[in-house]
Amino acid sequence: MKFIDLNADVGEADTPEWADAEAEILRYVTSANVACGGHAGDDQSMRKTVRAAKANGVVIGAHPAYPDKENFGRQSLKLGTDISSEDLEAALKQQILRLREIAREEGVSVSYVKPHGALYNDSVQDARKADLIAKVISKIDSGLTLLGGPNSEMKRAAENYNLGFVAEGFIDRRYTNEGHLLSRFKEGAVLETDEARIEQALGLAIEQKVFTDSGDSLAIHAGSLCLHGDSQGAIHTAQKARAALEQAGIKIQAFISQTGA
Repeated sequence: MKFIDLNADVGEADTPEWADAEAEILRYVTSANVACGGHAGDDQSMRKTVRAAKANGVVIGAHPAYPDKENFGRQSLKLGTDISSEDLEAALKQQILRLREIAREEGVSVSYVKPHGALYNDSVQDARKADLIAKVISKIDSGLTLLGGPNSEMKRAAENYNLGFVAEGFIDRRYTNEGHLLSRFKEGAVLETDEARIEQALGLAIEQKVFTDSGDSLAIHAGSLCLHGDSQGAIHTAQKARAALEQAGIKIQAFISQTGA
């Protein structure tokens, strides 16, 4: 039987309603990308999210970002101009290590790392940033897996640093013909309806392709499908997408086993 992982970005909530939605999403996904203080989150939110993930049997991953809460980590920072390589490396290390410490205190472990927002998008094409991320991960724990864009600099960097790598596809975001996520500043960047998101999820899981913003078919081989926890209607999408995938004969299973601390 074919299987695929469902992951969601969580631990980002700044309202009670959003926090409740994140907790509900964890009932349907198998991996949780936990914000760890760069773009969102603090010790309290990390601990709450880790506990909820543990209660639902969801594998925990670190979701580090540019240290830029003001812009929610969605503004690119240039190395050497906006931030030094040393400062970015230190920020990422601090974020990942803090989540690992909290997870350990809660009796679970952090199994993988997925960059957030602009750092993720930059590292798809920017070899220097991809290498920096992989270097940080390898220094912390070479057993951690990097979750990132297929056919990207992140994949190459993971291989260079002897890290495991899993490619992901996004079920709620539109792609360009080049295989990148369409900028959120452009119309249609976020798929707004459950129907569109479920269609893309099935296309990624079964046919390993999506339709781009120009209507062309694009091949994407993904081992994990992402749903953004802050997308409108994310709970319903998570529930319906999981049901649709299972109905299509696909087992929903984490790409890596959860282990204790």
